[in-house]
Amino acid sequence: MPNRSISSTSELFQQIHQSIITCERCPRLRDYCRGIGETRRRAYQDQTYWARPVPGFGDPRARVLILGLAPGAHGANRTGRPFTGDGSGNFMYPILHELGFANRTVAVSRDDGLKLRHAWIASVVRCAPPGDKPLPQEIRNCSQHLAAEIEALPRVKVVVCLGKIAWDGYLAHLLFTGVIERRSHYTFSHGAEYVLPNGLHLIGCYHPSLRNTNTGRLDRTMFTRVFLRARALAGLAV
Repeated sequence: MPNRSISSTSELFQQIHQSIITCERCPRLRDYCRGIGETRRRAYQDQTYWARPVPGFGDPRARVLILGLAPGAHGANRTGRPFTGDGSGNFMYPILHELGFANRTVAVSRDDGLKLRHAWIASVVRCAPPGDKPLPQEIRNCSQHLAAEIEALPRVKVVVCLGKIAWDGYLAHLLFTGVIERRSHYTFSHGAEYVLPNGLHLIGCYHPSLRNTNTGRLDRTMFTRVFLRARALAGLAV
């Protein structure tokens, strides 16, 4: 495990952050995000949208990496932080707080004081995609940002993928880096659990989108069980 000083770690994450927020590799996504930021939803007409690629955030010493799909059009694309200011975050953060991963139950803005402990939250695509459906090439374009954050998080022991697109994006990273030989050995389902060849634990979880939580496909108990398991596998006291 690399030994890095606090200052060098901070500088590394600042470099990664800057590389992400200035990325223009996907013209379709950049145009879409900027357009949303200009028109804005009626409820947020008085706000300035972030409307740029969204970097991950959390504890640089994280043992659990939480991977989502992409920023919400009026959530992270507005606030500039994953799962902040939308229904998915409203569902997720109270549970993360209850389990000791977050210091607050509510996420509303980048400067609301929310901090994570033992966890890092990111996504496989850093720009909000139309219809929540990024194109395969857009996922590939964004993979360099995921790889950079993973490289900067040497203490991670457990990866929780929220939804199949996040799962497939992480498997693509593992395939590219030679950790796994084929994706077909790892099938997504809620609660799916695998030990990877590098010793990390991979867990699948339904995405906490409103279409899942409002329909009961994912409920609080199901989500809590996944993260209790993640804590245990990461060697964190429950």
